[in-house]
Amino acid sequence: MITAAASVLTSIPSPTVSYFDLWDGGPRIHFYALCIITGIVFATLLTNRRLTKRGAEPWVVIDIALLAVPLAIIAARIYHVLTHSDFYFGEGANPLSALYIWEGGIAIYGALIGGAIGAWLGCRWTGIRFWTFADALAPGLLLAQAIGRFGNWFNQELFGLPTDVPWGLEIDYDNPAFPPGLAEGTLFHPTFLYEVLWNALGVLVLLWAGRKLSMQWGRLFALYLIWYSAGRIVWESIRIDPSDIILGLRTNVWAAIFGVLIGLVLLVVQKRRHPGLEPSPYVPGREWHAEGTLQSQDTDDFVDVSEPLASK
Repeated sequence: MITAAASVLTSIPSPTVSYFDLWDGGPRIHFYALCIITGIVFATLLTNRRLTKRGAEPWVVIDIALLAVPLAIIAARIYHVLTHSDFYFGEGANPLSALYIWEGGIAIYGALIGGAIGAWLGCRWTGIRFWTFADALAPGLLLAQAIGRFGNWFNQELFGLPTDVPWGLEIDYDNPAFPPGLAEGTLFHPTFLYEVLWNALGVLVLLWAGRKLSMQWGRLFALYLIWYSAGRIVWESIRIDPSDIILGLRTNVWAAIFGVLIGLVLLVVQKRRHPGLEPSPYVPGREWHAEGTLQSQDTDDFVDVSEPLASK
């Protein structure tokens, strides 16, 4: 058992605050929420750039995000509450705390489910192909997850097993998440940092694969599922926060395993169904044309429509 922070060369300190008040008695801003919002903003900017390069209307991503983001957050919270039911509905728990999302507790796999439903509805609304949007989103989604993980650092939550590695994470001894029975000064694996680094590397891999391998029709999103879920299997396996257990594994480990399998199936199926490139980011009949762009089928300008000369 690790007994003190002094037993290692260095360590990663945890932030001493997780929120700030705009003024005395005023609104309270949690850094966890700021991390999530910052991730959403960066994902939106990157997705817009990628969609626009494919020929989509600039900022059409906003129309899709109006549905996808709220549903993703709601589903992420529901998933977390269902997989940590004792936190909210066990003996001595406060059921209303299930609504206190600012205290932390959202699940990415719930966000993927809710976000996918919202994105599908948004794509139906805008005419964008769903798989085109999913592929455009994939690198930005990993980037958002990397940024969002810093929220766990501010909240001093979701850390891993005790460790004596030089990058061990310090957790306040009076923090409710500090495991009982361990000595003050015990260090823990910084699983938030592992995921940040893995996701940041994944952003580069996805950008490279999308450009060099021309992965379309949902195949880049499939690669995202495989990459993220493979790393999540490892991080979840060393986390020590309470979780429901199924057949000896944490629920999120099972979710990550299914994520890898779904990604592999999607990769193979879409490759067989769509061996070529997407003809357009829009479904047929819903194409968008930039204002002022000349479409020869819609105008007689610059087109010779005169009668041919009579032959002599």
